[in-house]
Amino acid sequence: MIPASVSDYRLLAKKRLPHFLFEYIDGGAFSETTLTRNNRDFQQLALRQRVLRDVSCVSTASTLLGQPVSLPLALGPVGIAGFNARRGEVQAARAAEQAGVPFCLSTVSACSIEEVSAGTQAGFWFQLYMMRDRGFLQATLERAWAAGCRTLVFTVDMPVPATRYRDIRSGLSGGSAWQRQLARVCQVLARPRWAMDVGLMGQPLSLGNVASVLGDKAGIDEFWRWLGENFDASVTWKSLETIRQHWQGKLVIKGILDPEDAREAAQLGADGIVVSNHGGRQLDGALSSIVALPRIVDAVAGELEVLLDSGVRSGLDIVRALALGANGVIIGRPWVYGLAARGGAGVRDIIAIYEREVRVAMALTGCSSIAELSREILTTDTLTLD
Repeated sequence: MIPASVSDYRLLAKKRLPHFLFEYIDGGAFSETTLTRNNRDFQQLALRQRVLRDVSCVSTASTLLGQPVSLPLALGPVGIAGFNARRGEVQAARAAEQAGVPFCLSTVSACSIEEVSAGTQAGFWFQLYMMRDRGFLQATLERAWAAGCRTLVFTVDMPVPATRYRDIRSGLSGGSAWQRQLARVCQVLARPRWAMDVGLMGQPLSLGNVASVLGDKAGIDEFWRWLGENFDASVTWKSLETIRQHWQGKLVIKGILDPEDAREAAQLGADGIVVSNHGGRQLDGALSSIVALPRIVDAVAGELEVLLDSGVRSGLDIVRALALGANGVIIGRPWVYGLAARGGAGVRDIIAIYEREVRVAMALTGCSSIAELSREILTTDTLTLD
C-alpha cells in the first residue's frame, strides 16, 4: 500500500510492531470513550466552502511560542517512542527539523536528551512530569537546558496513571512477571523485521533519561514500577511556581481542559498551554479537546498561546482547531505511526500529509494565510460548542 493518510500509516505500524507496543501507542483509558470523542467531535465541525477567491498563494507559515514554523504543528512527547524504530526519537527529531516544525522529547523517551541533541542541529522542546524525586527532576531540567532546550512542556494531567485495558491484555502491564515476559517475547518473535531493526541493530537499548536512576540494564517492568512510584499526586499550582521561577525559557502547561485552570496557568506566568486530555489516556469520559477549546480561548484570549492536542488526525483538523482560536496543534500518535512504519521518512511523510491537507482546506475555505482562519470559516450547522 502507498500510504495516503494518517490512518494508512496506522495500519502499517500495526503490521510492523509487536502487539504490546502498538497497543500502547493506539489505546486509551478504560473503555476509550474520550479517545472516541476526540476523533468524532472533530468530524462534526463543518467547514464553510467559499468560492471565487484568490487562493493562488496559500501560506501555511506561522509561529509557535515565538519560533517561526512552516506549519502550526509540533510533534508532541510520546513515552518510549524510540522503541518503535531504531534510535526512534533521534529520527523523529531530525524529520521535524527538516520539515521546519518543533519536536518535543518526552521525559520517558528511549533516547536520552544528550543523544537527541547530538543528532540534531536545531533546538527542541522538552517535556517533564513533576516527580517525587526532586533531585532527578532538577538534574533533568539542567540536562535539558545544557542540551539547548529552551521550551519546557510541563504535563499536569497525570498525578496518577489511568488504567489502560489494552496494556493489561497485551502483556505490557498486566499479569504476573513471567506472563508479561512470555507475552512480549512471543510478540517480538512474530515481528522479525522490528526485532532486527530495533532489538538487534538498535543497541544499546536503554530507558533514555531515566537510565541514570534505573541503570542501563533495567527493563520495561522496572521502568513502569519506577514511574508508578514517582508520579507526584501532591503537586499543586504552588509547586509549579518554583518551576516557573527557575526555568529561564518558555514554559508551556500541558493537560488543560477547564477555563479556570487556563486562567491559573496565565496567572502563573506560563507562556502557553496545551488543551489536552492526554489523547484519551487519562480521565475516560472527559470532554474532547476540541469541544473544550473555545471556552478556554475565550478565558485567556491574548494572555498566552493556546495549543491543542488529542484527536488531530488530518490537516482539516488543524484548520478546525485554528478556526476555534488555537495558535497551533500538537500530534502524538500520528508521528509515531509514521516512525514505526518507515522510520524518519515516515515521520517526514506524516508532516507532509498534514501540510498538504491544511493547504487544500485553506484554499477551499477561501483563506490564504493562517491569520485568516477564524470561527467564520465554520458553519453554524455544526457541533454545539456552548
